[in-house]
Amino acid sequence: ADAVVCVGGGSSTGLAKAIVLTTEWPIIAIPTTYAGSEMTSIYGMTGGAQKRTGKDPRVLPQTVIYDPALTVDLPANVTGPSAFNAIAHCVEALYGPGHNPVISVLALESIRAISTSLGRVIASPRDLDARGDLLYGAYLAGIALGATGTALHHKACHVLGGMFGLVHGDMNSVMLPHALACNASAVPDVAARVADALGTPAGVSAAAALYDLAVSVGAPVSLREIGMPESGIAAAAPHIVSDTNAAVGANPRVVDVASVTAMLDAAYRGLRPA
Repeated sequence: ADAVVCVGGGSSTGLAKAIVLTTEWPIIAIPTTYAGSEMTSIYGMTGGAQKRTGKDPRVLPQTVIYDPALTVDLPANVTGPSAFNAIAHCVEALYGPGHNPVISVLALESIRAISTSLGRVIASPRDLDARGDLLYGAYLAGIALGATGTALHHKACHVLGGMFGLVHGDMNSVMLPHALACNASAVPDVAARVADALGTPAGVSAAAALYDLAVSVGAPVSLREIGMPESGIAAAAPHIVSDTNAAVGANPRVVDVASVTAMLDAAYRGLRPA
């Protein structure tokens, strides 16, 4: 073999990346979900109830083929959460490590493309134009993620996924509204720009708009419904705090166990952020 071809979602791309870390073969990626991993040099490894991530230029696919026709049979219960994974990349690219004005433009364009096409895809799964718009948004989100870094939302998802084996896409639709609500007071300008990109009505916060979008497309909105035990809140909170605060400036605010516990409790119960 002299190359790796991966067809599928983020897990397929992730496996290809794990392979080339040792073989250094080029990757040809054909994504069929909206994870955006194909546009990044980021890889993830899960083991021992822990997920660790890293960056390596060897894992960035050399060729990516986007074909909306390959996504028309993607079930709604995967489509929605996968699109939220892409939106989460964009939200954190607006205030995470390495954020900059150029990437912010791409991230906001991605949020607009995804939020305006996701409902169309759920209503008409074989709408190739809508599917194409989602892939366009996912492509931009992948670039945004690859050029910046992750903050509270992704740190929480990685901890919860590693500890409780939760599906990454599902965690994104559940956790993103609450992570943004937790950070919003530290980045009110970013929250306002996200709300604008989502086409949010006056008086509705960006966090609430994200929650409403998840509900409208049937994506999960509570940790309970995706299989996390309530006891996991107390178990996970210290790890999320440690990972989030590990690097100075990685998140727009310093979090503590109390604030993260409140965030997880709201997410567990599926409450709409105020």
